[in-house]
Amino acid sequence: MTFEIGDKVVYPNQGVGTIENISIRPFGSVPEKFYLLRLGCGGMTVLVPFSNVDNVGLRRVTKEREISRMLAFLSSSWYTIRSDWKVRFRENSEKMQSGDLLKVAEVFKSLLQLHLEKPLSFREKKMLDRSRHMLIAEISIASHVAELEASAMLERSLAKVGLATAAATA
Repeated sequence: MTFEIGDKVVYPNQGVGTIENISIRPFGSVPEKFYLLRLGCGGMTVLVPFSNVDNVGLRRVTKEREISRMLAFLSSSWYTIRSDWKVRFRENSEKMQSGDLLKVAEVFKSLLQLHLEKPLSFREKKMLDRSRHMLIAEISIASHVAELEASAMLERSLAKVGLATAAATA
């Protein structure tokens, strides 16, 4: 998959960013092409070698129909949660690293549900916050709305099954 300067892309487990530059730099003994990606959160930059794009899961921002599908998932019945913390955390980490929008939504929904039952661990709280941010950023860009409206869209979907993010992410 190739991108151009200015393209909005999703960097798994980090969120949405913009391709700011394409350059050639020495990589070992061979010159390699790189994307310079500026992530929306905190303005962090990442260099991604062309040869590693598929391995890291860099992808275009999803289409609006996928956003609708993800919001429908969030507004459907409750999600089954693993009780074993280690297994749950490992599976959630893999889902976050996949970069798949629906898998990130699964992590978000399951951690919100879990938070209603008991306090989340520090690591799960961070994962909940990161998944929420990733969903809002992608909804915002794919739907061409401000992040505030994207957050409201997320809240409306969750409200249909009695979930809310305000208390969980405060």
